[in-house]
Amino acid sequence: MSKQKRPAIKTQGLTKFYGKTRGIEDLSLTVEQGETFGFLGPNGAGKSTTINLLMGFRKPTDGKALVLGKPVGPDAIETRRRIGFMPGELSLYGQMKAHALLDYFARLRGNVEDGYIHELAERFDLDLSKKVKDLSKGNKQKVALVSAWMHKPDLLILDEPTSGLDPIVQEEFRDLVSEAKRRGVTVFLSSHVLSEAEHLCDRVGVVKEGRLIAVERIATLHERGIRHVEVQFATKPWPDMLKRIDGIHDVRVEGRTMRFTVHGSIDKVIKLLARHRIINLSSDPASLEEFFFDEYEETVKEAGT
Repeated sequence: MSKQKRPAIKTQGLTKFYGKTRGIEDLSLTVEQGETFGFLGPNGAGKSTTINLLMGFRKPTDGKALVLGKPVGPDAIETRRRIGFMPGELSLYGQMKAHALLDYFARLRGNVEDGYIHELAERFDLDLSKKVKDLSKGNKQKVALVSAWMHKPDLLILDEPTSGLDPIVQEEFRDLVSEAKRRGVTVFLSSHVLSEAEHLCDRVGVVKEGRLIAVERIATLHERGIRHVEVQFATKPWPDMLKRIDGIHDVRVEGRTMRFTVHGSIDKVIKLLARHRIINLSSDPASLEEFFFDEYEETVKEAGT
């Protein structure tokens, strides 16, 4: 019998207060090895606080966290060597040139191939000859991404990694995440951009006002998700023709065109529509943001109180 893998990240009741201000409260979460996990929520929800606790930069008020099977803390140096970390707020040595800064980080970590640093820089279209202080916000983000990736870590912890990146570089970032996943790397991705997680993640967790309100698999979200449907009929449709089907909302009829929203399976809808002569039909999935704030509307409201 094969030995079961330990989770890459496991928290139990993890809590952090700054005086009376809540950072994160009662966070219990498991991220499996090799999983790409999206940690989502609006700014100020507690995402960065959680990451600081996972990295051992802050001491929890209560609860505990294991990262790569070990307790985290200021002395967990060997564990942190196996992590590629990108903070949400960058603080880099501005007077150093980008290549010198990355070389310095590489010496601290050890086992970094110089050629791989240049390969990553080329993929991100990053000029390593410039001083960090002379780089734009987006190019500073690129330096931080190279630093997180260059030692080929077992776990990537990334806080808002694509903020400030142009769309082409964002696509390169997605490619790198996919490549890391194929190598078995675990990725913990904090973001307020739900569409980013939709393309990259196996599962997502949503935090609101310091509390975890939902954890779902992306595949499950698609199965239970929301679809916007537009149907053009050969003749004007009857507005109430779909009323007996559960999950149909916002039905609108304009001439021979009917528009509506389907929550859940679309199978019954298609079977009913097939009884009529249809000229054209389009069906578009709603965004994850629409799903979460529809599916968990009451939970979100309660978390905000």
